[in-house]
Amino acid sequence: MNIPIKIQSEIGNLKTVIIKRPSLEIENLTPDYADTLLFDEIPYLHKMQEEHDAFAKVLTDRGSEVLYLEELMAEALKTDTLKEQFLAGLLGESNHLHGYIREKVKNYLLQFPAKEMVAKIMGGVRKDEKNLKIPEKRSLLAMVAHHYPFYVSPMPNLYFTRDLSACIGNGIVISKMNRPARQKESLFMKFILENHERFAGLGIPVWLNRDYRFSFEGGDILVLSKEAVAIGISERTSAAAIERLAKNLFARGSGITKVLAVDIPKERASMHLDTVFTMLDRNKFTIHTDIFDKHGEIDSFIIEHSDCDAEIKIKPLKQLKEALMEVLELDDVVLIPCAGGDVVAAPREQWSDGSNTLTVAPGVVITYDRNYVTNKIFQEDFGIEVLEIPSSELSRGRGGPRCMSLPLFREDI
Repeated sequence: MNIPIKIQSEIGNLKTVIIKRPSLEIENLTPDYADTLLFDEIPYLHKMQEEHDAFAKVLTDRGSEVLYLEELMAEALKTDTLKEQFLAGLLGESNHLHGYIREKVKNYLLQFPAKEMVAKIMGGVRKDEKNLKIPEKRSLLAMVAHHYPFYVSPMPNLYFTRDLSACIGNGIVISKMNRPARQKESLFMKFILENHERFAGLGIPVWLNRDYRFSFEGGDILVLSKEAVAIGISERTSAAAIERLAKNLFARGSGITKVLAVDIPKERASMHLDTVFTMLDRNKFTIHTDIFDKHGEIDSFIIEHSDCDAEIKIKPLKQLKEALMEVLELDDVVLIPCAGGDVVAAPREQWSDGSNTLTVAPGVVITYDRNYVTNKIFQEDFGIEVLEIPSSELSRGRGGPRCMSLPLFREDI
């Protein structure tokens, strides 16, 4: 494969994808600070890993090349210099670490081989690590260890690789994460892109980088076609970032000519566009209808290039279906409500990401088995092939199969 990245749809046969197997970062959750790390519950790691392995098997059985984020990162850290560079960036963004203590943590991590170092960083560096002793009289931070047990916080949300980045065409977006608990996560993708032999030196365009002022996350970005992208204006992705990304896509030869911005509710149940809306087939989408107002409308905006000084022109619309038909140039699209829109089943299954499907081929989707009402509707009423995966623990992080995947390459449709 000469081109490492090609995403021109949400539904083409999925050939290469990045995932992250849950590990120590899940074990390092406790009720006292789970909320700070964006978890409502404490998953059981052993069962969670079983479920994630089942997810990986479904992908490989379908012919997808599965790459693991943690393995890519370890492979990218191929010299001591690269290890130091990465740690300088990572610890530099840990705002509570400074001077002496930052140096001690850095030197502690440098003693590990790359694979173990990555596992330790992702899992969290505890203040009571056996070989990491900070003399209490040298650091107030060490003396108040009982208040927060980590020098480097665990990253339990990393198994949602979708949020770190998004591939569009032959290029990539490196997310500026919105929440403090996740801000360092996209450093991994930036470092892999710049240093892993699979990507480095190939001139892969970065449509928007993590140093941009306003936040944006990959879960809000859906590549609808070679020419069109949908992006959620959400609690995690700002309108300013969408406008900047649109301008970059138009100006730099991405092939994208239309950006559909959808203004979804700013709440945890709809934190990203893909938690309430995903593409199943050429003209079929699943949606959580609670994002609509009482008139069945939602503010949507079609953004296109403009030759005038403003660089873009924006067309506001109220009907999402109408907007999708326009950007996809289709006579009709089908919006399939989560759990059929049932007043009880829909919010229940949406809580466990009933509308967060990963399409692996046109009309073939991976879903959580627990969302049985939605899955049955997909199959029996709309002819969608559903590949269910176990989900009792994976779902506790409030993300579904699409959230757990970062596609790098899809076949044309």
